[in-house]
Amino acid sequence: MMILIACWFLRLVEVEGTVIIWSEIMENRRKPAPPATTLDINCDCKEYVIDYLAKSFPVRLMAVFTDEKGNPRSEPMIDDDGRPVLCRSALVARDQMIEQLCALPPIATALDAIIERFGIEQVAEVTGRSRRLVLGPDGRQKLQSRSPRANLAENQAFMDGAKRILVFSDAGGTGRSYHADLGARNRARRVHFLLEPGWRADAAIQGLGRTNRTNQASAPLFRPVTTDVRGERRFISTIARRLDSLGALTRGQRQTGGQNLFDPADNLESSYAKEALTRWFGLLFIGKLEAVGLAKFQKLTGLRIEGPDGGIVDDLPTIQRWLNRILALPIALQNAIFDEFLGLVEARVDAARQAGTLDLGVETIAVESFEVLSDTVLRTDAVSGATTHLLELEIARALKPLTVSRLDQLYGVSSLGHRQLRNSRSGRVALLVPARSLLSDEGERIARFEMQRPLKREYFTADQLDESSWEPLDEDEFRRLWQAEADEAASSLKRERLHLATGLLLPVWDKLPSDHVRVSRICAGDGRSLLGREIPLHCVPELCRALGLEVGHNLSADETMQAVLTAGRSIQLAGPEQITLKRSLVNGSQRLELTGWSAARLDWYKAHGCFTEIIRYQTRLFVPRAEGVAIISRLESKRR
Repeated sequence: MMILIACWFLRLVEVEGTVIIWSEIMENRRKPAPPATTLDINCDCKEYVIDYLAKSFPVRLMAVFTDEKGNPRSEPMIDDDGRPVLCRSALVARDQMIEQLCALPPIATALDAIIERFGIEQVAEVTGRSRRLVLGPDGRQKLQSRSPRANLAENQAFMDGAKRILVFSDAGGTGRSYHADLGARNRARRVHFLLEPGWRADAAIQGLGRTNRTNQASAPLFRPVTTDVRGERRFISTIARRLDSLGALTRGQRQTGGQNLFDPADNLESSYAKEALTRWFGLLFIGKLEAVGLAKFQKLTGLRIEGPDGGIVDDLPTIQRWLNRILALPIALQNAIFDEFLGLVEARVDAARQAGTLDLGVETIAVESFEVLSDTVLRTDAVSGATTHLLELEIARALKPLTVSRLDQLYGVSSLGHRQLRNSRSGRVALLVPARSLLSDEGERIARFEMQRPLKREYFTADQLDESSWEPLDEDEFRRLWQAEADEAASSLKRERLHLATGLLLPVWDKLPSDHVRVSRICAGDGRSLLGREIPLHCVPELCRALGLEVGHNLSADETMQAVLTAGRSIQLAGPEQITLKRSLVNGSQRLELTGWSAARLDWYKAHGCFTEIIRYQTRLFVPRAEGVAIISRLESKRR
């Protein structure tokens, strides 16, 4: 048995503006400090851990026997008088662990550590405590009494900006608001650190709602806090699943309860995680994992993977059972196992995201304004008269680039392992940061990097990075170009067009593109909003034909080319011949390729700008990207 006591809360970041921390403090468990002339004491949770060890450490001697099915079982031994037989080695191990814990220096609770770190002049405490230990001006501890009206004064001090940090618990989070209210003096953006959220999803939502309310100057940033113990993601996963389920029950949509706080890879009980666990068991059985072997894993966890016939069992352990057993392993082994498992999970989530099949629920897109360019009625219900519409929108979004100073806070430009890069083609800059490696289904580790740019971030594998046009750049030039790119983006609005299917969608859901599932809520600054499913531009003609409507808009040559390159979707060109334009990867670069052409007209295509290449003894026809728009226009005009 291994017990970890982590003192991580002293590393809370200090940010400009306001820091909000919500913590379920163990208020009722804390014993009052004894009166003394010198209060050189600490109220920590050590006594509860020691009481747990004294009462729950396994010290009874067990007898192993075989049941009628041949499975090994164990039962506690008793002496002739009916008293339990104790294991002397277990008693010694328990006493040694208690002795070591009592010798450790006191560890303050999160609330006391925050107050000690920042001081009562900066921290407003809204909890149910009636007394607390604070440091006086002379550096000595003193016992301070708090009246019931102390919470009202602390809340007001925070909303007035007199104190930058607020800590509130369940007792202090009921009936109060801590958001950036337009009527308050403190309108700084809230950064809400979610600390010890507990298991009740409704209580978590109630706490999160204290900083995200109407009439606010800006929405808060939610930051769930965990330690570096990978097994703790088990609890974050349960919270994410319960929040999403509660949102679906209360408001009819997923992600409402979770506030988009968690990434799909955080849910370790999703279909992606269950599929990854099945593959993890397979890799464990064939010995392709580096963290642990099959025999050691079965011995430490008691889970059966190998059947009596030497093959893998059919009824593999469930993911909940596997996660619970992993939590009992030593921390180093636990982290190593989770790294490989999460590599499999993230590989599947990334594949679904790139394919456009990742179901994220309802995503909110905040825009400055939007304009409805066209409104096409796709269907009218014969009974209710409800209609289904296809809206063509032009949205304007204010770009919020990442500044150099913020980049330093998040990553540190000069940190070891980070590389400053510049794209030789576009001239854009990016910071390359090592990211978690993916694990293939064959057990091979795939090195991956996070490419942080002023307006977005993306992930590259080592092979993709080698084939790209990113080149090293010195730090001074990198900072100058980054800030210039950020300033350029911040001074302009990004305008783009999109199609949104809205209204009664269920009867036409099967007609919508199955390879692009994205439900969005478009929210404008003036309070208007639209809810519907996004339809890619290249799917609009196909959708109209499927519903028996006249296609009112044919894709231009530029739209066709961009749809093929960005979405990777093959599009049939206009005309009687079945010629299709698609994206193909050839020699590490993406090309525009024509398929379905006739060999008798090969010279005709080449005369219009296409070129050929013989690959594996087969002639293939390509469209050069530099002249792609002009060539596609000529091909469609000649063939109509």
